[in-house]
Amino acid sequence: MAKQDELKFSKSHEWVFFDGDKVKIGLSDYAQEQLGDIVFIDLPDEGDEVTKGESFADIESVKAVSEVYSPMSATVVAINEELMDSPELINSAPLDTWIIEVEGVEEIEDLLTAEEYKTFCEESEEE
Repeated sequence: MAKQDELKFSKSHEWVFFDGDKVKIGLSDYAQEQLGDIVFIDLPDEGDEVTKGESFADIESVKAVSEVYSPMSATVVAINEELMDSPELINSAPLDTWIIEVEGVEEIEDLLTAEEYKTFCEESEEE
């Protein structure tokens, strides 16, 4: 899909790819490494509203169940149905595997560049 430098990132470890008026959202490589082997994902429905900072999906790994937070407010226009049968795609290709696609995007000012996100993750590990 996109190169890492074309992606934006949230501090809750989701990536964002702007494709015209639609935006794809996925889980960062850092997040999937922290989770371990992903075995299940509970996705929202098309037409659902997602709100910045609020959970829109649950991901179950062999370690724990974690929530995926929306980096922006928007309307879900597509879900990656492949993940229903193969959630491990997030582990094998996190930056190529989108979770949802949204439009009507609002509140994007807090997104980080790839370089800013890398620095944020490094600083988080030092704490």
